[in-house]
Amino acid sequence: MKNILCYGDSNTWGCKPIVSPGVIERYDRDVRWTGIMRQLLGEDFLVIEEGLNARTTVHDDPIDGAHKNGKPYLLPCLETHLPLDLVIIMLGTNDLKSRFSLSAFDIASGIKPLLEIVASIAPKNGGIVPETLVIAPPPLARLSLLADVFEGGLAKSQQLGAHYKGIAGLFNSHFLDAGEVISTSDSDGIHFDQDQHEILGQAVTRSAQGIFDGS
Repeated sequence: MKNILCYGDSNTWGCKPIVSPGVIERYDRDVRWTGIMRQLLGEDFLVIEEGLNARTTVHDDPIDGAHKNGKPYLLPCLETHLPLDLVIIMLGTNDLKSRFSLSAFDIASGIKPLLEIVASIAPKNGGIVPETLVIAPPPLARLSLLADVFEGGLAKSQQLGAHYKGIAGLFNSHFLDAGEVISTSDSDGIHFDQDQHEILGQAVTRSAQGIFDGS
């Protein structure tokens, strides 16, 4: 069996677009892109969901809490799920929040230490570094309730794909630009509609199959 860890934020957790203040709803497990992937890959693969709302790449959130930082939890998370064959990382959307004042390049650079951590588990993973797939999140769409939180984020989000591709290349990581296959919902500008989860799940499945087939 091949073990795949999906490490991400609310769009990996499966958060529905937020249209009412404080109302957070989650898509069912078979609707989320990870669930689509699990169904398409079949019983020879274990797809592990590790999504957390508001998770950043490497930044403590002064409002939502330091535990939203994706870096400290990654190593124990990896060791919890050993052995691993593929680690998929899709983070960066929350780094676009105006409170962090980060450039698109700096957001993409937050993926570097995460990939270094993945590489560090080789001794405990049978001497093998898991394959990695970096997914650049799609650009933001029309912002509504979260407009103030993500003020100035739209233009930066449109630059993420190119920067993520460069970072992935430095680590010989596989890469997928989600913005080339799906769009963020205009309902809140941050999360994905149900049909986009299905499309993304199909795209990530193709990438995973290509990785394991060596193509």
